[in-house]
Amino acid sequence: MRGDDEKQSSMLCLISPSDRIPKDHPIRTVKELADAALAQLSRTFDKMYSNVGRPSIPPERLLKATLLMALFSIRSERQLCEQLDYNLMFRWFLDMDMVSPTFDPTTFGKNRARLLEHDVAAKFFHTVVNDARDRGLMSGEHFSVDGTLIEAWASLKSFRPKDEKDDDDRRGDGDGTRGSDSNPWMNFKGETRKNDTHESKTDPEAKLMKKSNGEAAKMSFSAHALMENRNGLLVDFRVGEANGRAEIDVGLDMLKNLIRRRRRKRRISVGGDKGYDTARFVAECRALNVTPHVAMNETRHRRSNLDGRTVNTRGYRTSQRIRKRIEEAFGWMKTTGGFRRTRVKGIARTQLAAYFVGAALNLLRIARLVTT
Repeated sequence: MRGDDEKQSSMLCLISPSDRIPKDHPIRTVKELADAALAQLSRTFDKMYSNVGRPSIPPERLLKATLLMALFSIRSERQLCEQLDYNLMFRWFLDMDMVSPTFDPTTFGKNRARLLEHDVAAKFFHTVVNDARDRGLMSGEHFSVDGTLIEAWASLKSFRPKDEKDDDDRRGDGDGTRGSDSNPWMNFKGETRKNDTHESKTDPEAKLMKKSNGEAAKMSFSAHALMENRNGLLVDFRVGEANGRAEIDVGLDMLKNLIRRRRRKRRISVGGDKGYDTARFVAECRALNVTPHVAMNETRHRRSNLDGRTVNTRGYRTSQRIRKRIEEAFGWMKTTGGFRRTRVKGIARTQLAAYFVGAALNLLRIARLVTT
């Protein structure tokens, strides 16, 4: 029997946004985990705001809104605020009822400096990591490290000589050799540009870098992840300058921070690709009581820094197999999490965004592990 196409039948109804969320939806577990982590940061939030004046948007709501952007591939704060007007799941996740007004997207930018000052993003990320460790979901002995590039919020046309003044005349002649009158920086043919002599006028902290030969160089930051090998959860996630030393420097710094936070000082292992097969990385890992399970980088004119005592073990072969899972984390963050290109300028703001994307990935994986 064909049903009737009834128009709006009632102007009033009693319903909660929670009633519209499926009982087995993973977002329910993610919300519980996020709320528990944010509850531990209550004292930090108290220090962020004055005791007098007009009440602000709850910081818990802003942080969970940032998680929503990563979990549902929302490209901007403006689009998120637009969807809050009609998306019941988003309103439920942010503890907003049906009549709560949507906050303005500029609220995110106004509170970013406050979040940076109190290191809220790092505290939230490590709270999620500690929760996973307390649940027994993380390995305490075997880890992997790797790095990638994140595109900066700056174009190649902003990469200009450091000594150039803003009023320098670079207008072209219309013949295609020096650009056009309307876009003087369109053509760089024949011009040598290096990070030593040039910088981005949009984001001076971004560097011109490419991941491998054959790829186009882009204005970038470097991103580095330290992953535990049991369930592929991120233990640390850092953003740094894009240069040839970043992988080794940041990788060692993350390992040192991990060892400081560890409760039991037992030997651990760390897997990595060929880029970590350097004398410095291997020597400093061993000094930290860390066994380097990095891929051997041997060529006709180069010898690996590892020997048979390390590579001829089952643990080494296992680390080399599992370490590739870190690429899955990078893939999720760049596609679903929207972190292929940063939306902000500078390393500090990009690091803040990185912590939230990394926390979103961990929360999603923890939710799947505790419900299976």
